[in-house]
Amino acid sequence: MRICIIAEGSYPYITGGVSSWIHSLMTSMPEHEFVIYTIGAQEQQRGQFKYKLPPNVAEVKETFLDALLDEPGGSRKSVRLTAAQKSSFRSLLSGEGDVDWAGLFALLRSEQFEVASDFLMSQDYFDILVELCSAKYSQIPFTEMVWMVRSMMLPLFQAVRQDIPEADLYHSVSTGYAGVIGALAKHLYGKPYLLTEHGIYSREREEEIIKADWVKGYFKDLWIEYFYRLSGCAYDYTDRVVTLFNRNREIEIELGCDPDKIEIIPNGVNDQDYADVAQMPPKEETKIRIGAIVRIVPIKDIKTMIHSFALVKQQVPNAELYIMGPAEENDEYYEECLQLVESLQVEDIIFTGSVRIKDYLGRMDLMLLSSVSEGMPLAVMEAMASARPVVTTDVGSCRELLFGRDDGIGPAGIVVPVMHYDQMAGAVVQLCMSRALREQMGRNGLERIRLHYTHRKFIDSYKRLYASFEEVKPWRA
Repeated sequence: MRICIIAEGSYPYITGGVSSWIHSLMTSMPEHEFVIYTIGAQEQQRGQFKYKLPPNVAEVKETFLDALLDEPGGSRKSVRLTAAQKSSFRSLLSGEGDVDWAGLFALLRSEQFEVASDFLMSQDYFDILVELCSAKYSQIPFTEMVWMVRSMMLPLFQAVRQDIPEADLYHSVSTGYAGVIGALAKHLYGKPYLLTEHGIYSREREEEIIKADWVKGYFKDLWIEYFYRLSGCAYDYTDRVVTLFNRNREIEIELGCDPDKIEIIPNGVNDQDYADVAQMPPKEETKIRIGAIVRIVPIKDIKTMIHSFALVKQQVPNAELYIMGPAEENDEYYEECLQLVESLQVEDIIFTGSVRIKDYLGRMDLMLLSSVSEGMPLAVMEAMASARPVVTTDVGSCRELLFGRDDGIGPAGIVVPVMHYDQMAGAVVQLCMSRALREQMGRNGLERIRLHYTHRKFIDSYKRLYASFEEVKPWRA
């Protein structure tokens, strides 16, 4: 088959996590031809691939959500919306009832708009905003509402107006804009659409918006509802939803996804790739080495990790922390982390940048993850395959990975609450103080990986799933 993978904010611009998952999926299925439809945030990312594309990737279609920010003002021609077009647009912003996505696709792709400004400067558009403000936001300055909604619509307009490569199957690896593109492809071509959710996109955006300084308090609910509606589009159109663990399935159902569509396929790693590391316990040394395989970005909460390690050093002065991962994705946050290290005057924190992880895993005594949101983190699975115990925050599937689901295998680490650096430090110290505990938890983790989370099981499940779509009849929304 010719399969179009739709990725947002990940492959092929960013390494690790979802990007590694996509790369592994494609390289393990040379019998299929893949097209990458990738959605990036900024035009400056164009062509800046971090991966060498597999030979079965036939095409990469790049779309950037900031492309319309510098767009000229438009033709200023008079554009009138039909009653149906007004209704479909109103359904997106009102937060009431179901969104008419078929009508919205037709509206945003309409040839009556040469550029986005033709739509965003039309009288009918302003009339709808006036209605919305009168009904729900009467205390908010109208000009602020105009610019806020404009900032919502420009990325959606940009995404929906793009040409989508034709394929036999469309497979998005998140909801959000990627999910909307998957839904649009099904709407246009009548081909099946598969959605894989690693983390719950709408929940992650909600967490970011709540903390964001760029969104004023009275607009936060509007933005949050907007992203939930984007996710709803994917849930409505998709033929099948794959998630990684049961808690994600429960959340998807809470958000309105049909439970009959949902299937659980866990990620997997090839334990043989880590066999040399797993069979080589750290030597008796004076140092205790703690590792973190992580991108230096806010959602990974590196600052909590640093605060935690500062407490660890008070009780384990011979401890070292190796933070292994790229820092260039968010230069400002990386600088803030460096400043925090300096202000706490904590020593022995080493930022390695991007490295070959297996070169470092054999030197580590335990691994650490401090994220505020995750799906099924590859970093934790790599640690378990290397027979290293892990301290993680209670996010995503971490509890299930470390404790199992009544599989008779003991714990592979310790789970602590999000952002509780004191409890994280206590868990790390507990492991630092007992080599026997570290080794037992490490053996448990390796056993659980071999039983439940192998790369072969993961790939075989997707081969079966892809094969189930080969004879699917066309469908149109």
